[in-house]
Amino acid sequence: MDETPKRFDRIVAILIQLQSKKIVKAQELANRFEVSLRTIYRDIRTLEASGVPIYSEAGVGYALMEGYRLPPVMFTREEASSFIAAEKLMQKFTDETLGNHYISAMYKLKAVLRSDDKDWVSSIESNVLMQSEEKLFNDKSPDTLAILFESIAEKTQVILSYEAIQSDGITVRHIEPVGVFHDNNNWYMLGYCHLRKDYRQFRADRVHGIQKTEIPFSIEHNALETYLDKSKDVSTTKIRIRVEKKIAPYLSHERKYYGFVEEQKTGDQIEMTFMSCDSLEGFSRWYLMFGDYATILEPERLKTKILELLETNKKRLL
Repeated sequence: MDETPKRFDRIVAILIQLQSKKIVKAQELANRFEVSLRTIYRDIRTLEASGVPIYSEAGVGYALMEGYRLPPVMFTREEASSFIAAEKLMQKFTDETLGNHYISAMYKLKAVLRSDDKDWVSSIESNVLMQSEEKLFNDKSPDTLAILFESIAEKTQVILSYEAIQSDGITVRHIEPVGVFHDNNNWYMLGYCHLRKDYRQFRADRVHGIQKTEIPFSIEHNALETYLDKSKDVSTTKIRIRVEKKIAPYLSHERKYYGFVEEQKTGDQIEMTFMSCDSLEGFSRWYLMFGDYATILEPERLKTKILELLETNKKRLL
């Protein structure tokens, strides 16, 4: 098999990636193209031999000499169509400011397409919808994500007006944002809170206001993954319940929010296992929604908690 066309495409892709980042590591390239480091070294030497000014630093990576740029690369229609899905997601799942920036970028992208490719992309665009009823941002703070992105890049603090879920009101906090992530249909920011003197998570829809500052970070923060991995180390409680098979499909969406691990079919019932991180308060209330079709196998204290809730409800109904 002739590997020349495949290698040519890879070398062009490497050049594009070098233009997209300040520093690119050889291992990063090897992982992307699923080749050995030796192959990447050879491809880099080929680029250098063709006149591309690349400099390397041991243990750091490769970079293009400042000022070197190629003319814009044309997109294939398949590549352009992939942006349609991203555009629809941006419209529904980001704040207004970031969404407007992306719309502007899409106009520029479409401007470089050939006429027949523009028609091809437009026919897809008009038939792709992204529906979501979730309200991800507070109307009082429509540019939360955009400001957080700037803060993270510039390493400057922000001032949040934040309403915690168990708070009686809004508190004002100076935050050093470490990173932003999406989980359980919500956007979160993890940052160092100067009010609490510790790292905290903040949900975007509870942000009533956000203000940029020129105050630099006072701490050298680790990568976002470091703190998220630590949050997984909290103690958990193993829960096993048996649910009638006809009810199980209705639980498939929500169960992931309560630490669902696995399920096993046993006759006309399904046994589900959870590793719950809460104090069983949330799980108990969720269980009551379908408890007449389920049996608790363990732990015993979950049964006790549910009986307490039922007794409280009984008193309120009498």
